[in-house]
Amino acid sequence: QVQLVESGGGLVQAGGSLRLSCAPSGSIFSIMTMGWYRQAPGKQRELVAQITGGVSPNYVDSVKGRFTISRDNAKNMLYLQMNSLKPEDTAVYYCRTIVRNYGGLNEYWGQGIQVTVSS
Repeated sequence: QVQLVESGGGLVQAGGSLRLSCAPSGSIFSIMTMGWYRQAPGKQRELVAQITGGVSPNYVDSVKGRFTISRDNAKNMLYLQMNSLKPEDTAVYYCRTIVRNYGGLNEYWGQGIQVTVSS
């Protein structure tokens, strides 16, 4: 089993910044992909940014140029630097990973962390 713990969320004014962190733990042989999703009230969960192996990260259009996803491979940590935040970025943000472990390839989600951007 793998656990993902998110941190770094909170309340910020429009134009401000936050940095989300995701710390995976548990049975991990290798990490195939890691990413951040978000879900705003009344909306479907959407991919915000994802990083896979040596491939360049991909972002949803609405955050390009403002958000940066990164990994610390030594620690298996995942980060999302969010700058120039807008009220429409308000959502619960989830860390997601696909790893190879004893059970083969498996997908795991964090519990989610609230990000609120006030206007």
